[in-house]
Amino acid sequence: MSEYQVAADALKGKTILVTGAGDGIGKAAAIAYAAHGAAVILLGRTVKKLEAVYDTIVGAGYPQPAIVPLDMKGATEQHYKDMAETIEEQFGHLDGLLHNASLLGVLSPFEHTDFGSFNDVMQVNVTAQAMMTKALLPVLRKAPRASIVFTSSGVGRKGRANWNAYAISKFATEGMMQVLADECEASRVRVNSIDPGATRTNMRASAYPAENPLMLKTPQDIMPLYLHLMSDNSANENGGQFSAQ
Repeated sequence: MSEYQVAADALKGKTILVTGAGDGIGKAAAIAYAAHGAAVILLGRTVKKLEAVYDTIVGAGYPQPAIVPLDMKGATEQHYKDMAETIEEQFGHLDGLLHNASLLGVLSPFEHTDFGSFNDVMQVNVTAQAMMTKALLPVLRKAPRASIVFTSSGVGRKGRANWNAYAISKFATEGMMQVLADECEASRVRVNSIDPGATRTNMRASAYPAENPLMLKTPQDIMPLYLHLMSDNSANENGGQFSAQ
């Protein structure tokens, strides 16, 4: 990851929306973006967690962030349209969108699929991200250069037994990224995906309860790639499947 280095002010003047910003990789990304000069829009379903990230950013003297409390499992297309209008009114344009929020769902053999959980995973990991991106594209196109980053997974690039809805949703994420990247070729908007790899998060602990988390990279450890793809250093990167580890 040492090849991914950005200047301290690489994101100065940029506005970046981060989903799942209250915890884990989303929290680390939001703070890292703010530390490099961005005004960050913190989106998540738990207001208390978002407020804690907000306080951390403001307390460090970084640009004041904004909070958008939203449950992606229940949000409608109209919610995303309204959000896009508000962002355009307040900021004029959007420079970056990090799709980080995801549900793990139930890990089980395919024949034991729980379709209640399956549908929830697809709603948050695929449908909500598609609706949000659709609504925000006009605002992203108003930026001098804009970056959309989807969060993938190793099981979204090579299927693995028992990963069920999560793996299927991440294959769909990769497909969505590729479709958008092709449509955005030669435009102001670039679209890429990141596989964060094994990282010390609550989701990882849920999937691997017997694993020693101290053996894993922290979210802060993998931030160089996240910063690179949001900075103008990656202006020519489009349709890439990146790995943070």
